[in-house]
Amino acid sequence: MPLTDARPDALANVYAQSLYELADSEGGQTAVENTLGELEDILEIARSDAQFSEFLSSRVLKQADRTRSLDAMLGGKVSDLTLRFLKVLNEKQRLSHLIPIVEALDEMVQQKLGRVEVDLYTAQPIDSGEIAKIKAQLNAALGKEAVVHPYTDPTMLGGVRLQIGDRLIDASLQTRLRKMRDQLADQGGSSLRAAAERTFDDTPSDEG
Repeated sequence: MPLTDARPDALANVYAQSLYELADSEGGQTAVENTLGELEDILEIARSDAQFSEFLSSRVLKQADRTRSLDAMLGGKVSDLTLRFLKVLNEKQRLSHLIPIVEALDEMVQQKLGRVEVDLYTAQPIDSGEIAKIKAQLNAALGKEAVVHPYTDPTMLGGVRLQIGDRLIDASLQTRLRKMRDQLADQGGSSLRAAAERTFDDTPSDEG
């Protein structure tokens, strides 16, 4: 079975909070961020290597065998704290839940630092200048430093879509057209021209 790829839940938050407090007690914020970085590196490997992902999440592999393998693969390559944590998850049969646990830890770290993670989706790649403008607007609106991760979604017609934690802010053209369609269904065809003009007048031009 693959690793569980889901938003952090209550279980993930409990493990993340425990790891955060332990890392903080052992080495402060530096240890917390180092531990998070090591876990994110491990997840990156799991995402690109199906065999390693299966190793982490398999319910067939014996607990003791996986513990020995974790020692062999990661011993000396990650901190003792990170390795201990992975072995605890193995003992509790929670390694398959590693993705939401790491995401929960990341959210705790960013909150502690006064940051907020934002996934930015656009139809076409945008340059660093545009990203900087969006980041500045987010900083002002959220009152925190936005850490913006840009993604390209070819299915979008235009506009932007922002994912901020559990909040989705959709300003894409698809959403505007859908709202226009719903408005037409409610109000009748007489509003077609006005609704269409508002939709396309608000859409940024390629030249801008």
